[in-house]
Amino acid sequence: MHRLLLSVMATLLACATVSAAQPGCVERVFRGDSVLLDRASGVRRLGSDAPLTANTAFRLASVSKQFTAAAILTLVETGQLSLDARLSDLLPNMPDYTRMITVRHLLTHTSGLPDYEALMDEAVARGGPVYTPTHQIDDAAVLRLLAATRTPRFAPGSHWAYSNSGYVVLGVIVATVSGQPFGRYLDQHVFKPHRLGSTHLRVPGETRIRRRAFGHAGDPTAGWQVSDQSSTSATGGDGGIYSTVEDLTRWLQALDRRESVLARHAQDVFTANPLADGSSTRWPTEPDDDNLDPGGPVAYGFGWFVDPAFGRRRAWHFGTTEGFRTTIDWFAQQHTGSIVLCNRMDIETRARALTNVQPYL
Repeated sequence: MHRLLLSVMATLLACATVSAAQPGCVERVFRGDSVLLDRASGVRRLGSDAPLTANTAFRLASVSKQFTAAAILTLVETGQLSLDARLSDLLPNMPDYTRMITVRHLLTHTSGLPDYEALMDEAVARGGPVYTPTHQIDDAAVLRLLAATRTPRFAPGSHWAYSNSGYVVLGVIVATVSGQPFGRYLDQHVFKPHRLGSTHLRVPGETRIRRRAFGHAGDPTAGWQVSDQSSTSATGGDGGIYSTVEDLTRWLQALDRRESVLARHAQDVFTANPLADGSSTRWPTEPDDDNLDPGGPVAYGFGWFVDPAFGRRRAWHFGTTEGFRTTIDWFAQQHTGSIVLCNRMDIETRARALTNVQPYL
């Protein structure tokens, strides 16, 4: 993974400077309570003069997964849920094979649940519903697709494969066990306790995100179009959270001060979980959109990748969705974080976050 990121840094650091009239990025590097780099350029929406700032809310995409993991852990702490609880016992109408899938499998991408986006395509081929940016799949529809399957992608615990299905299911588990909508539970038990006042799960038609950035497709040469909705933009636990650089800074600072639920479960959250036979996890050999390094090693905890960078321990995640690119890096031993949130799709935020933080390590 480190080899791959160095290659990306060398070849994809485009758009170092963004015009104020374009969509852009907010970037920050901090150590402890000290901000070392603070940079924002671009506008919240094409045609608007509202600038991007550290208080602009971006769709986090898969950076959301660490918050879903945190919500699960709050239920574990209160005794309402066990990491060894079986999926078939938690959610009704799930296939027989889910009797072998545990919450831990879901958190670590070792569940073997089929990919719901692939299931969407298969359903269309059978004459099923066609999901679009204006007719989006939601969590309930994902569950229906999974309920209709008969075999897992692989036996739980036997392989590793990045799974948006698993994190959608985790969000549903939070709602089912707590008796509250997933977004409300996040607000009360994750966001508010960490003073993340601008962080929310967006539920289409229900949630209003203040100071929201809109996503954009295109590039400086061909031009820009507002485009931040896809057929999968209404799901929750895998990528539906909006947040700001300011809130994400507080989130990591709470982790640094050991005030975070993640810190209380650090052994699980920030340690690569092996497979059932004790072997290390690897990316699948078959390339796809969610496969960064086919066949290569991968280290994943609970909602965080945990492979090193620059010879230093690191926890990190990236997000990719229509109109947005996001990355968060946390170097615990250096008490240093690097955050890049962009409302455009042509900037490689993984490389940008590492380039920004390297001089301060």
